[in-house]
Amino acid sequence: MAKYLVTGGAGFIGSNLTRSLLADGNRVVVLDDLSRDGVRGNLDWLRSSPGAERLETLEGDVRDPAAAARAVEGVDTVFHLAAQVAVTSSVTEPRHDFEVNALGTLNVLEAVRAMPRPAGVVYTSTNKVYGALHDVRLRQGRTRWRFASRRRGVGEDQPLDFHSPYGCSKGAADQYVHDYGRIYGLRTMVFRMSCIYGPRQFGTEDQGWVAHFMLNAARGEPITIYGDGKQVRDLLFIDDLLRAFRLGAAALERGESGLYNIGGGAEHTISLMQLLDALRLMYGDSVQVAYAAPRPGDQPVYITDITLARIRLGWEPQVHVAGGLAKLKDWMEEARRILGR
Repeated sequence: MAKYLVTGGAGFIGSNLTRSLLADGNRVVVLDDLSRDGVRGNLDWLRSSPGAERLETLEGDVRDPAAAARAVEGVDTVFHLAAQVAVTSSVTEPRHDFEVNALGTLNVLEAVRAMPRPAGVVYTSTNKVYGALHDVRLRQGRTRWRFASRRRGVGEDQPLDFHSPYGCSKGAADQYVHDYGRIYGLRTMVFRMSCIYGPRQFGTEDQGWVAHFMLNAARGEPITIYGDGKQVRDLLFIDDLLRAFRLGAAALERGESGLYNIGGGAEHTISLMQLLDALRLMYGDSVQVAYAAPRPGDQPVYITDITLARIRLGWEPQVHVAGGLAKLKDWMEEARRILGR
């Protein structure tokens, strides 16, 4: 029976990962400061899940070195998910953003380094480490931007270009995790992730945009589009990400490490305008839309080239966008019925 630590384990990704690990018979420690809306409900969900007797929850903050040290005791693998996740919040509160994302990650790494047998570390980074991709030529279509070349997406060889305080803090943490593998011999893996969506995502305008759009459409509330709406992203359903986590952890156990771009890839893309069309099919033509100026550092197109993960980890997404959106809608309707939202 393995023992895992999931920092940020009461969040959207963390709670799904924790439940999955428990279902497989593992022991799981969740470290979370429980500061975000909805996470206490996620924790209640975990405590009522099969295998909950193997769940240990610690209310704490990765900014506290003592909390990080206590959380890693006896674990085999750390999934470090705890983060400040909004670009907009990083602009208004850059010190808080830095302390959570960069300093918090350093605290986790130092806690692992001090272990008698250091755990493997899987860190969830972001495609924002590549900046606005100004060097990538684009062409404009009726409903979406496209790469001008035939490239399938952004690979790990794309130069880093941290943009926004959020990009800087996550990028710094990304490089710390990678370098602790080189300098101190820790077993580390970095996932630079793109647009994860699925059940238990309480999306806001600042983060979790797919769920946010769907929730507003369901409520009959307006959706704000920043820019022209032709921005394109590849979407990755949560179940596919959980498989990537498992394969990454298994690779760490074999002594492998690496940096991987993890997303839906070229076969699972959608533009904001296309998502609005899909929501109109689900909720009717009454979906309200407003437009505003583009946000700093926004990427007109980001599509993940998942070739490296496919070759080295044996991973690729299986859930197509239409099916994933339907699953998110089903969960959201059930959640709204239970919570009365």
